[in-house]
Amino acid sequence: MLRTVFIGVFLSLYILIVGPPLLVYTLITKNPNAIYWAGIRGVMFFVNCVGVRVRVKGKDRIPAGTCLFAANHTSSADAPAVVGAIPRRIAILLKESLFKFPIVGAAFRSAHFIPVIRDARDAAVESIDKAVVELKKGQSFLIYPEGTRSDDGRLKRFKKGAVVMAIKAGVPIVPVACSNAHRVMAKRSLEIHPGEILVEFLEPIDAGKYTLEQREELNDVVWRAMAEALPEDQRPERD
Repeated sequence: MLRTVFIGVFLSLYILIVGPPLLVYTLITKNPNAIYWAGIRGVMFFVNCVGVRVRVKGKDRIPAGTCLFAANHTSSADAPAVVGAIPRRIAILLKESLFKFPIVGAAFRSAHFIPVIRDARDAAVESIDKAVVELKKGQSFLIYPEGTRSDDGRLKRFKKGAVVMAIKAGVPIVPVACSNAHRVMAKRSLEIHPGEILVEFLEPIDAGKYTLEQREELNDVVWRAMAEALPEDQRPERD
C-alpha cells in the first residue's frame, strides 16, 4: 500500500506543479506534444520508482503511418505500461468520468483524447465517429476492445467499436499483448506489487481489406492474434 501512497502523493504534486504551465503553453501553441510527453514520462518515472518495470517487444512491427493500437486490459497498471511503450503521441477513448478530474481532464482534452459514455449506445457511437475523423486526419489511437478490465487476467471477447473505427478510417490495427499487469495491480485493488510488465506489439492487420459487413470476421482475427500472443494463464479459457 505504501507504493500506492507514494505514487498518489508525488504524482499529484507533479501534476499540480507541471500541469498548469503546460496547459497554458498548449493553449497558446495549439501543440499538445509537450503536455502529452510530460505526462507519460512523469507517470512512468513514478511507476519505475516503486519497482515496476516495462519490457517492450515488437516496436519494429509498428507501421510508419496512422494506426489503431488495440490492447487487452487487465489492470490499472497496464494503461501506463502500454501508452508508455508506444513510441508516438496517440489519443485514447476513455470513460467520461476521467475527464472530470481537475488539470488531468483538461490535459486529456488538449491531447485530443475522446470521452466515452459506455452505457449510452448513441453517445458511444458518436465518440467512435469523432475518433474516426481524427484517425483520418492522421491521429493514431489506442483502444481497449474488451471495453473493461478482465477480472482474472484472461482475454475477454471484443466489442466491435475498434474494428469499426479501423474499417471506416482505413487504417491498420496493431494488436498489443500486455502480460503480467494484473499481478502488478489486481482489478479493484489499490496495492501495487513490484514486477515486470511485458508489452508486445504484434503484426499489423490491414483493416482496409474488410468491409463493415465483415467486422465480425476482422474482430475475430484481431482477437485470435492477441490470444495466441498472451501467456497460457491469460489466454481465454477453452469452451
